Amino acid sequence: MVQGFRQWHKKLPFALLGYRTTIRTSTGATPYLLVYGTEAVIPAEVEIPSLRVIVEAEIDDDEWRRMARAYNKKVRPTNFEVGQLVMRRVLPHQVEAKGKFSPNWQGPFIVKKVLPNGALYLIDIEGKMAEMTINADAIKRYYV
Repeated sequence: MVQGFRQWHKKLPFALLGYRTTIRTSTGATPYLLVYGTEAVIPAEVEIPSLRVIVEAEIDDDEWRRMARAYNKKVRPTNFEVGQLVMRRVLPHQVEAKGKFSPNWQGPFIVKKVLPNGALYLIDIEGKMAEMTINADAIKRYYV
């Protein structure tokens, strides 16, 4: 098995895997289970999934669907139309962001053009065009 004492670093990961996945009589559990709270997936289970791996994957899928359903319940699509009055968020890297007591929103602005990817061109009330597009995430409707 050992062809030379200089090759120990190549065998170390396999020895550690065996040590960490062997049940200890004093605790009745593997060291991996005690540290991470779940059993280790051994390399053989990657190629041929065991029942435990399949069940965990199904639980992960169920959890993912539950989170997506909860997220979609609260999210409402933001559809802006040309000519609509909106407010623009003051982003932290802008000059207008001067401390925590400064206003968080600028405006009102008028939507000049709506791009298909969710970006908007805005003009202010005087008709001056903004120099760049802004994402719809940083925009909210302005109610008069």
